[in-house]
Amino acid sequence: MDNSSGVGVLDKAALVLSALEAGPATLAGLVAGTGLARPTAHRLAVALEHHRLVARDMQGRFVLGPRLNELASAAGEDRLLAAAGPVLARLRDITGESAQLWRRQGDERVCVAAAERPSGLRDTIPVGSQVTMSAGSAAQILLAWEDPERMHRGLNNAAFTAAALAGIRRRGWAQSIAEREQGVASVSAPVRSPSGKIIAAVSVSGPLERLTRQPGRMHAPAVLAAADRLSESLRRSAQ
Repeated sequence: MDNSSGVGVLDKAALVLSALEAGPATLAGLVAGTGLARPTAHRLAVALEHHRLVARDMQGRFVLGPRLNELASAAGEDRLLAAAGPVLARLRDITGESAQLWRRQGDERVCVAAAERPSGLRDTIPVGSQVTMSAGSAAQILLAWEDPERMHRGLNNAAFTAAALAGIRRRGWAQSIAEREQGVASVSAPVRSPSGKIIAAVSVSGPLERLTRQPGRMHAPAVLAAADRLSESLRRSAQ
């Protein structure tokens, strides 16, 4: 069967990625696996590395890059959003606070689902809102399990530290007190893909006068349970 799309450079890039499915490859291995000329194979591999579709291992060999995992996670977003509605509504009802689901998008995070507290003083975050990755408990969750290089970049001008992220990895949840907005506190926990990658953060947020300066003490168990339900839903749908 002819696998040509008619766009030569894309077909050749696809050959490189397909060759790396078998595992790490030297440049000579890529040439052998793709049938491409050595300069062409090298040029494409380096270009794909620039876009994080290809990376290098400790021996300098080419391997499939982290961007492929990110794209695969994004492809599962519809399943995540389908499960999020009832889980966030339950979390809102248990805690009495607004609940959100956040995903990272470059240097920002986006609210992709929410269940608002119906009345009284609340932290209202419309779906689609884009918020900084430098403050807030959801930002901490979305950064805490990143690879060291991305984590280091994300900590520039952040309201939290590497030590704080290490603590989050140990206990499994994050809290923030007036980081993103004065008078607002929040608690967040990670949602994991079937492969274990952190793909989203579940949060509750509200005024400090209700959540206090120890919001995790009040709401971490409920937020963790909601995040676990979403992670389990993704695992079931992938089977």
